Amino acid sequence: MILDRRTFLIASAAAAAAPSMGLAAAGYAPRPNGWRGFTLTTSVALPRAGAPAQVWVPVPSLTAAEWSRPGDTTFTTTADRAELVVDNAQGIAFVHAAWDAGDTPATLDVVSRAATQSRAVTFDTTGASLTADERARHTAPTDLIPTDGIVRETALMITDGIPDDLTKARAIFDWVVESTERNPETRGCGLGDVASMLTLGDLTGKCADLNALYVGLARAAGLPARDLYGLRVAPSAFGYKSLGAGSETVTKAQHCRAEVFVEGIGWIPADPADVRKVVLEEPPKTLTLADPEVQDVRAALFGSAEGNWLVYNDAHDVVLPGATSGTLPFLMYPHAEIDGVEQDELSPDDFVYTITAREIV
Repeated sequence: MILDRRTFLIASAAAAAAPSMGLAAAGYAPRPNGWRGFTLTTSVALPRAGAPAQVWVPVPSLTAAEWSRPGDTTFTTTADRAELVVDNAQGIAFVHAAWDAGDTPATLDVVSRAATQSRAVTFDTTGASLTADERARHTAPTDLIPTDGIVRETALMITDGIPDDLTKARAIFDWVVESTERNPETRGCGLGDVASMLTLGDLTGKCADLNALYVGLARAAGLPARDLYGLRVAPSAFGYKSLGAGSETVTKAQHCRAEVFVEGIGWIPADPADVRKVVLEEPPKTLTLADPEVQDVRAALFGSAEGNWLVYNDAHDVVLPGATSGTLPFLMYPHAEIDGVEQDELSPDDFVYTITAREIV
């Protein structure tokens, strides 16, 4: 049913693009207004019952001059072996701790500092460009985000007849907003199996699904794009309860954002998943795309992003050293194995782990 609406969606995307290329509407209008520092603490206590165990805890590592500054990471642990690993090849950083068989409690506390600020792209020409290697990385397929087959067919359908990259990027954003829905039953942030979503016609899920769909379609259209995996760490300054953390406990506040790169302009924030989150979750929970509260967010979330969120990394197809569980689609949650058995990272009460975020005044 969704794919039958293509003609309508292309028309609506093109119509929406022209008036909304500027900065965000007044109701939800992130702007760079100073850096905010946060201390992020992840505490792990594995119920290993004497068995060998290991854990990998992601820490902020992505640097972006205008909005992300990762800081120092320290840790304390009862582990037999532990280290902070900075894997530049994969673009990730994490603390890896391992316990041999024994009765010692398996505990690890990781403390990281990072700073962020809000963003607002003016769409002016800046001369920004990617190297050939960077462009290749950000247009490449991944295990769950292919750029051929139905993904490329859909991308070409959305962008057919659009001459410039900026309008293409916006048209794909609007198509994802119009075509998808947030599914409250999806576990965690979702998986991001883009080809399956399109093949089945089930364009529902959460941020790692909907924003991966945007990234996949953008890459298939020849636009560099990336998922940004991170964590909400503070309330929204604009009163949107669904777009911020409700307390210092952020154990379940993971959120994946997205970006697209337009030659001459640079990286542009794009978060269609949060538009759909506002529709589903924002009080009174009866909103539609036509409501002003949603229209403000929709206008803002192509081109701006609020600085109440910290990024870990932008890596796909992650391989963790020493892990027996194989390749991970992304690294946004603590990952653990007990006696070689992968633990459920989406069940922190059983894992066990907690994450807190405190702003540095």
